[in-house]
Amino acid sequence: MDLKPPFRKIIHVDMDAFYASVEQLDNPELRNKPLAVGGSSVRGVVSAASYEARKFGVRSAMSGVLARKKCPHLIFVKPRFSRYKEISSKIRQIFYDYTDLVEPLSLDEAYLDVTENKKGNTSASLIAQEIRDRIWDELELRASAGISINKFIAKVASDINKPNGQKTINPEEVISFLEELSVTKFYGVGKVTAAKMHNNGIFNGSDLKQKSLEELVTLFGKSGNHYYNIVRGIHLSEVKPNRVRKSIAAERTFIENLSSEIFMLDKLKTIAEELENRMEKLNAKGKTITLKIKYSDFTQQTRSKTLSYFVQKQNEFFPVIEELLLQEDLKNSVRLLGISFSNLNTETKKPIWVQLQFEF
Repeated sequence: MDLKPPFRKIIHVDMDAFYASVEQLDNPELRNKPLAVGGSSVRGVVSAASYEARKFGVRSAMSGVLARKKCPHLIFVKPRFSRYKEISSKIRQIFYDYTDLVEPLSLDEAYLDVTENKKGNTSASLIAQEIRDRIWDELELRASAGISINKFIAKVASDINKPNGQKTINPEEVISFLEELSVTKFYGVGKVTAAKMHNNGIFNGSDLKQKSLEELVTLFGKSGNHYYNIVRGIHLSEVKPNRVRKSIAAERTFIENLSSEIFMLDKLKTIAEELENRMEKLNAKGKTITLKIKYSDFTQQTRSKTLSYFVQKQNEFFPVIEELLLQEDLKNSVRLLGISFSNLNTETKKPIWVQLQFEF
């Protein structure tokens, strides 16, 4: 089966040494030092290791005693999962600024489907770069990313330029990339399976591709069908969001700052039209309307009003937007305007899949 367009655009974002990086962020004395999150006792286990510690061979899931032997000056800190969850939530809010199709895998990684996205950006690679830049600018943490046509390849790609890097596998590059890839790099192939593959002459994707479906099923059972497909770039698993939709929004950043409220109202009408389209598509209505204003000095302000009834149409809610804009003087010229609905009459619906082909 050959790969044929249209293709989805999937990003896998993976935080770099997340737990350890949060500890170094919160305690400057730990920065640039070998650090392990976990226990150093006989029964202690390393939950995460900073990149300074990894240079000595310290890895997650390693015993604390062995980690100490590899790096005698290793610093151990106890994990603070409430703090990691707090930071993870902020990272996900960044993701949701781009798409509602976010599938968290853990506190420090997630898949995003940006085939259609809130920014209208046709480049998944640029979106990934922007997300990574925002994570650094807003949280001072580093992230890596992989970008490709499905979750499997995006996951593999995110490891290639770690730390603090990203890798895009374009549709036309998928097959050759997989053929050259070591089977030890295939997501889901552990040490035991890799050894079995090596014993059967399978060292890379090209070797794997030479095996028939029947041979792979005989060797690996049901997993054989999976290996047969993934080496051909076939992985149909969708990004499955588990987030209840609490708001629907649309916003625009302007090339030139706006200083006239007349011009702002004109821009807000365009934004309102887009928001109405999104509301109709999701069959949603809302009671709370929020106007978001970001000024030229990057300060941000929101103004909200809650109605006693649900609205969806622009002619119903735009008078409220005008009221919110004019209710007080603006503090500065404006670089971004946005409108959002919350207090909705509906939860997340099953996503409507529209397949489009864009450049990566």
